[in-house]
Amino acid sequence: MSLGDTRENPLKLVRVNSLSVLVQEEIERMILSGEIATGEWLNESSLAQRFGLSRGPVREAFRALGESGLVRIVKNQGVFVREVSVVEADQIYDLREALDELVGRKVAATATRDQIKILHELLDEMDTATGANDVTRYHTLNLRFHDLLVESTANAKLIITYRRLIKELHLFRLRGLAQFGGLRNSNEEHRMIVKAIELKDAETAGRALKAHVVKSRDRMHKAYGVNAAD
Repeated sequence: MSLGDTRENPLKLVRVNSLSVLVQEEIERMILSGEIATGEWLNESSLAQRFGLSRGPVREAFRALGESGLVRIVKNQGVFVREVSVVEADQIYDLREALDELVGRKVAATATRDQIKILHELLDEMDTATGANDVTRYHTLNLRFHDLLVESTANAKLIITYRRLIKELHLFRLRGLAQFGGLRNSNEEHRMIVKAIELKDAETAGRALKAHVVKSRDRMHKAYGVNAAD
């Protein structure tokens, strides 16, 4: 679409932008669910055909996904699902330790009964997934659990920053959960967090969420054969 096209028909620009957001959300879902693997090349033409669209909205979606850190755009080669190194993951975990402690403190002070009820429902669903050893289902619920926590802070900047970090870590966390009793241990930690939130104990909730991140990092290290001293 040219600039002239949008000047003549501004509704066309709105339509393309709206479609690109929908395409972005669907590709993001495919990446986070593992349907599209890390390092995989994203075929613009094939995706446009799959969605029944022109290439324009897909191209715009790629740009947005690149800005969010989920894909990398390589000149003359194409678009690839980003692979996060262990070093990068560690850097993200450093940030998450501080952010999660803040999230815990804020949520303990602001969480409503309805929000706490949903957290308990997610805990029960994660227990069911653990019993079935359904790592993919647990991972999806785990993402929802943490997203609800950060959303409950009602801090827009914190929510945006946190969600980006979580997306970048998704595959590392998936492998860490799949090994060494990760599902069971992870949900036990979740229950401690929710208990502190119910008691409106901001300090304990903050400490519990930070400890959860530390243990999640440890699980990631074990899954990737990284020693603590490395």
